[in-house]
Amino acid sequence: MSLRRWIGSGSMLVAASVALVACAPAPESGGSADADAGCVRMVTNSGGLEDRSFNQSSWEGLQQAEEEFGIEADAIVSTGETDLAPNVQQAVDSGCELIVTVGFELADATLAQAEENPDLAFAIVDEVVEAPNVKPVVFDTAQAAYLAGYLAAGVSKTGTVATFGGGNQPPVTLFMDGFVDGVAKYNEVHGTAVRVLGWDKAAQDGAFTGDFEDINKGKALTEGFIDQGADVILPVAGQVGEGATSAALERGGVSVIWVDSDGYESLAAEFRPVLLTSVLKNTQAAMVEIVGAVEDGSFSNEPYVGTLENGGVEIAPYHDQASLVSPALDGEIEGLRQAIIAGEIVVESPSAP
Repeated sequence: MSLRRWIGSGSMLVAASVALVACAPAPESGGSADADAGCVRMVTNSGGLEDRSFNQSSWEGLQQAEEEFGIEADAIVSTGETDLAPNVQQAVDSGCELIVTVGFELADATLAQAEENPDLAFAIVDEVVEAPNVKPVVFDTAQAAYLAGYLAAGVSKTGTVATFGGGNQPPVTLFMDGFVDGVAKYNEVHGTAVRVLGWDKAAQDGAFTGDFEDINKGKALTEGFIDQGADVILPVAGQVGEGATSAALERGGVSVIWVDSDGYESLAAEFRPVLLTSVLKNTQAAMVEIVGAVEDGSFSNEPYVGTLENGGVEIAPYHDQASLVSPALDGEIEGLRQAIIAGEIVVESPSAP
């Protein structure tokens, strides 16, 4: 099987043909057009491979691509900031024809290597890097978070919900913007006054833990929200969000909305009773699509943008908390989904891709 790669200016790229078999030994210097293209290397951000978030879902997508296309996929795990640039260098030196990096932390290293290796294809998840051979993989999560905000307002018994992030960064605040707007829409439709703690959309500022790994910070912040009456919490903070599920489980009467993956499947089973839904990024499908594009020669730097319309974003089933969601509320959410897809409702955010 042969693989044709297209790299060049804009989205029309120069062809290079290589065999799709197995990874070549690491070259003495950076990648080259002679690199064997039967493999993909993924570099995680500091959240690690099992982050219950987009590192994990990206890796699952590459594993699916492995089965579908017969390639070899491998992941290089970053544990801190000092690992990032060396790990991208290691991925390039592997001889693989496609390098996938995950998260804003890897943007600079990805751009640097893409410029030095114009014959290689790069994809970066959850960030935009502008280069002829880099494909951004981004998601308009505000659309799905809008549905989650409407849902949260509809099931809240206290009239108070909350959200927080790991850091004030566009991929994080995009969720928070959509969530706040969804609550506002519920208030508009029902004449209620459900309030949101943790995020001021107008000011683009709110509650952040400052990292994506310290679960205790997420627990402490969530406990503070619960003390203020919040009974539905949306953490946008990777592993830190597990602290929110712990606090909700211990306090009782509190629901959590997970992000990126379906928390009902990715988190420990003990947290299932508190999970209302999840705001999903279908990173897996994006990874399979990109590997396929590299294989058939249609790879370009045109961003992949996940939306409700193309299935790139969505909310997960209500699972064990389905009894909290009335048929009427579920119907309203479906109506909003269709209105967003039709363009009748436009979910806006300064962080939108």
